[in-house]
Amino acid sequence: MFSMTKIIYIAVIVLILLPIEKLGIPQINAPIALLAGLIFAFSFKNPCPKFNKKTSKYLLQVAVVCLGFNMNLHESLKSGSEGMMFSVVSVIGVMALGILIGYWFHINRKTAYLISSGTAICGGSAIAAVGPVLKADENEMAVSLGVIFILNAVALFIFPPIGHMLDMSQQQFGTWAAIAIHDTSSVVGAGEQYGETALQMATLIKLTRALWIIPLALVTMFIFREKGSKISIPWFIFIFILAMVVNTYVALPGWFVDTMVWIARRGMVVTLFLIGASLSVATVRQVGVKPLLLAILLWIVISLTSLGVVLKTIA
Repeated sequence: MFSMTKIIYIAVIVLILLPIEKLGIPQINAPIALLAGLIFAFSFKNPCPKFNKKTSKYLLQVAVVCLGFNMNLHESLKSGSEGMMFSVVSVIGVMALGILIGYWFHINRKTAYLISSGTAICGGSAIAAVGPVLKADENEMAVSLGVIFILNAVALFIFPPIGHMLDMSQQQFGTWAAIAIHDTSSVVGAGEQYGETALQMATLIKLTRALWIIPLALVTMFIFREKGSKISIPWFIFIFILAMVVNTYVALPGWFVDTMVWIARRGMVVTLFLIGASLSVATVRQVGVKPLLLAILLWIVISLTSLGVVLKTIA
């Protein structure tokens, strides 16, 4: 049986996928999709929580891989080299600062570590990968993910206007978004709003940054002295790189590239709706003041620092 809530849920997803722009109706973009998801979450109970969680995760990975078929490996590596260099410094710096502030605020050690990991690398993906290594419980995971998700939603709305206000170039904005925004979903959403070059730059640097999950998980095992913990390797990043390599050295037919780009763009938008729809009032209440304050302070530090570096070093 289909309830009214489920019908509305499915209708929004279908509306995102339909080519309504051909009828003169503006196509639903990333921030509108996220806003629709948030409105849905606070108005109704999510009818498909398990489907929502799994689909948002794997659909984003598919979208990112498809985007690789529209990117040239040589051009991407050349344009993204400055952002990658700064990523190394910022990841280590944010982790150290987050652990220190968490100690000062008397925040649960594992919660502070998870929030720092999510801010330093790639949001929910880093938390999901490091959490099992830490042996974090459900409350610690929920609080950390909730904090990061709230700031992701804010970032998607405020970053593009700030970029335009500062007259940032596509390359500058893409680099800044990749470093300062937590989750890959919000990074690609913000990049898509800003422009094609910004989207490609942001995606490349963010995925390069996400590779830090592997050494971070290994270091975490050493710090917390846990044996037998599994490390979740983000394999889709390597498939994304393979897609770029194929597009660089193989003459792919135009229709194939166009199809991959459509899947990437629409997949990202649907993902943001699903992510928005997964938030709940209970999650927001569970976060608490101190973890949220820690996340905000780290976010301000990484945002302002990376902004200054990007404006000075990238034309």
